[in-house]
Amino acid sequence: MSKVTMPVEQQIPIQQVDYRAVLSEQEIAAIEHECSLYEERAAAGIDALKIVQDHRRWVSDESLYAIADLLQMPVVQLEGVATFYNLIYRQPVGEHVIHLCDSISCWLHDFPKIAEHLKAKLGIDFGQTTADGKVTLLTNVCLGCCDTAPALMLDGDLVENLDIPSIDNMLGKLTARGGKND
Repeated sequence: MSKVTMPVEQQIPIQQVDYRAVLSEQEIAAIEHECSLYEERAAAGIDALKIVQDHRRWVSDESLYAIADLLQMPVVQLEGVATFYNLIYRQPVGEHVIHLCDSISCWLHDFPKIAEHLKAKLGIDFGQTTADGKVTLLTNVCLGCCDTAPALMLDGDLVENLDIPSIDNMLGKLTARGGKND
């Protein structure tokens, strides 16, 4: 029987990282708390990723390796979790993240017009961050708001029944106060 290996370019480079040198004491304590709620440490993977992201706004490779070390799990397994969930950011994002829902319901309720307006107002395309680092614009397959489409999520908060004036109001609040959509 022959051994099957992945081509080198498809392998994730594995680094040995001591979690104590990368993660803060606060992050470690929060992750350890989550681990105490599960029978296996690896089960706290998504919680650990969210904890680090809450502190750093994204999960770098070094942070991913450190979390895997702390959870005593393979890096590749944790990377699979991190890349499966679209709310875990593996690249730097802005202070505010907008996820515009692009489900069929939103498409039927002016998604193209709303998307173009958002991109024009922010001066960026999907997957990009404004030059000042304030806002990242992403799409989301579905936010579960089909009855109140179109919708978006701003920093984890749903904004439903979108129209151009509501978008302008939301963006005005972001730029005027630098805060969330209140």
